[in-house]
Amino acid sequence: MDVSINDIEVFAQRVMEIEGEIAKEIVGQRDVIRQVIMAMLAGGNVLLEGVPGLGKTRLVRTISRVLDLSFNRIQFTPDLMPADVTGTNIVVRDGSGNSRFEFQPGPVFSNIVLADEINRATPKTQSALLEAMQEHTVTVGGVTRQLPQPFFVLATQNPIEQEGTYPLPEAQLDRFMFKILVEFPSLEELHEIVDMTTTGSEVKAQKVADAQTIMRLRSVAAAVPIARSVQDYALRLVLATHPERADSPEVAKRYIRYGASPRGAQAIISTAKVRAVMEGRYNVSFDDIRYVAYPALRHRISLSFEGMAEGKSPDEIIGEILSGLEE
Repeated sequence: MDVSINDIEVFAQRVMEIEGEIAKEIVGQRDVIRQVIMAMLAGGNVLLEGVPGLGKTRLVRTISRVLDLSFNRIQFTPDLMPADVTGTNIVVRDGSGNSRFEFQPGPVFSNIVLADEINRATPKTQSALLEAMQEHTVTVGGVTRQLPQPFFVLATQNPIEQEGTYPLPEAQLDRFMFKILVEFPSLEELHEIVDMTTTGSEVKAQKVADAQTIMRLRSVAAAVPIARSVQDYALRLVLATHPERADSPEVAKRYIRYGASPRGAQAIISTAKVRAVMEGRYNVSFDDIRYVAYPALRHRISLSFEGMAEGKSPDEIIGEILSGLEE
């Protein structure tokens, strides 16, 4: 589809309305809210990482209400089974007493699925989401069923308490478009949170969009043009995370064990387009690429032993690679 100036203006205005409603219930965390919306409008899944009590679950619930999307929360625990996520075939009897199998849909059949503390379930159960996250389908008993559209998995995990957890495999991490770090609020934000939640003066966010709106905004963002030089910059950034390449920067060769996949490149380009339109621009800039590089790549690069020993973070390494990358 062709994108007009009017499409861009409507897109930016609608996103502003969505962010404004979410902000009624979520204090601060403006970058987190913006990045979650950015990933969703690019059609991707999001991994939210932060210590307990920062409002990650509340944020996802609020988003589902503002966007008027069906919502299911799955609390991941070690005893959770794949059928508890996808659903299963059960035996039912009709009025004549005859038995037959009938599919009972699981909580994954929803527009937004909150996978709460996803790293607490076993790999067998974690893998139940793989097909849903990539193909937006679920296969049970040899029958493949389509999930409702739009479909998003928003997962949370706690970076501190790792006892009894099962770190997500790289194949599953790669299916998250963004990994977003939820930071602790400032003193002023803590005051606002306490005032909002302990005085009975909470304001409820209202619906300002629906599934059709999200799909329409997604198609507008996808049609935004990107200059070859800007796309080349993004792809060179992804290639620079691969230490085995002769022309990779020294920081990658020293601190990275393996680099980002082609999905990382797709995530950068698609979310950079969304950011451009969110800011009312008709084209993608180098600054858009740099902004989305951190949430798009931080979970897609694996540190080497030296990187872990020196306490390097993926964000530090991405920043160093960006600083040495020519436009």
